[in-house]
This record gives sequence, C-alpha cells and structure tokens, in this order.
Amino acid sequence: MTDASDASRARSFSSAATRYGDHRPAYPPALLDAVEDLAGFRLAGARVADVGAGTGIATALLRARGARVVAVEPGAGMAAELHRRHPEVQLVRGDGNRLPFASGSLDLLTYAQSWHWTDPSRSGPEALRVLRPGGALTVFSNDPDVEVAWIAGQQERIEAAFGPGWYLNERARPQGGLEFTTRLLRWSRRIPVDAHLAKLSTHSLFLIGAPGTDAFLAAERELLLEQFPAGWVEEHYVVDLSLAVRPEAG
Repeated sequence: MTDASDASRARSFSSAATRYGDHRPAYPPALLDAVEDLAGFRLAGARVADVGAGTGIATALLRARGARVVAVEPGAGMAAELHRRHPEVQLVRGDGNRLPFASGSLDLLTYAQSWHWTDPSRSGPEALRVLRPGGALTVFSNDPDVEVAWIAGQQERIEAAFGPGWYLNERARPQGGLEFTTRLLRWSRRIPVDAHLAKLSTHSLFLIGAPGTDAFLAAERELLLEQFPAGWVEEHYVVDLSLAVRPEAG
C-alpha cells in the first residue's frame, strides 16, 4: 500500500464480502488453460497459493482443476466469507508482503485482482522466495472491455464523476528480474442491470462511500434501463494475464 487512502480502500472489501462473492465475475476456463501453457506444467497436483483470495473466486477454479490450493487472505470479513462458501479449502491469514510458506515450497503463486494491494518491493522478493525453481508467479485481473461501446461510455461517466484511476492499477505487474509473458483473454456474461450495478458497487471507490457514489449508481440505473429496456446487459471483460517462471537453479 502506498498511503492511508489505499489502506482504507483495501479494508473496505470485508464490509461487503457477501455482495462481493455474489456479484464479482469468475474467470473463463481459457484462463487456467493459458496458465498451464505458460507455466509449462499441469495444475492437477500442483502446490498453489492464491494470494489475496477474497471470497475464493479464483481459489475454487484452481481447486476444480485439481490443484492443492491454499487460500491466503488478510481481511477478516473476506476470509469468513471464503470459509463459508468453500469450507473444504485450506485458508491462512496473510498477505503478499510476508507469505506464510517455506522457501521453495510452491509450484504456483496466483494473484487474482490482488497484486496492486501489495508493496512490490516486498511481494516480489517474497514470490521468488516461496516458489521452487521452475515454479511460476501469475497475476491476472478481469478488466472492463472498453472496446465495447456501452462499457466505454460507463467508464467515461465514472471518470468524469470521480476522476481517472478509480479502478486502481489492477493491471500492475510485478518487477524484480523475472521475465513476464502476457496474454489477453476476452469473454462475456449476460446478467440483469441490477446485478451489474451490484457488481460495480463492490469496487473500493463505491465501498468507501466516496461523495456522490449513491447518486451515481441511481442515475446509472436509469440510463442503463433506457439503453437496455429488457433489463439485461452483456458484460464484456478482458482478462489481463501475466506469468513469469522462476529460473531453474544453475
């Protein structure tokens, strides 16, 4: 974290953990296909830590692929919701700046929508410490696809109301001497307008109650229902994936 504002935004998620788990999108199957391809090993049987796991959206997908996954989550509310939804998943409290794992003990570290909450000067070396040689660090996020007209319009309205950077830098990639490969994966889901607005309300800008957010969501609902009178929208996303393999010892 870089300042008190960032810390406040990070803490805000625990206050809306159930809503987060209900309305944040999952990820397409092609994402884990790409992770396996770039990492050079199968997820089945791999020792994986999903850091900043939230309510377990990515954790559950990794486990379904057969990974031996541990969820790492610092927030009390999010951790409680993850345990409620996925009681079979091993869960530890912690964050990417000081990982609760032995050196060289993991095949894969994943950060789903969470790397930007870490201090890269600490989380980068920690990733290298806990990964085995040949293990992989991957960072990914679901970003709104602004090549779709209605989504671009909504993004413009949010920035006009609250300024640029409202979404934070969820595309931030770790540094530290590793060579990252990136892929962009497009996908979509069809949901009711109210579910879309509920999803929007789970971003930290809205959770901390920035001035004008309630009025913005109410106005946005009216506008979207004018655009989509049937009451449904097709949300389009771009999964921004970065993966680096720790070099083999030599």
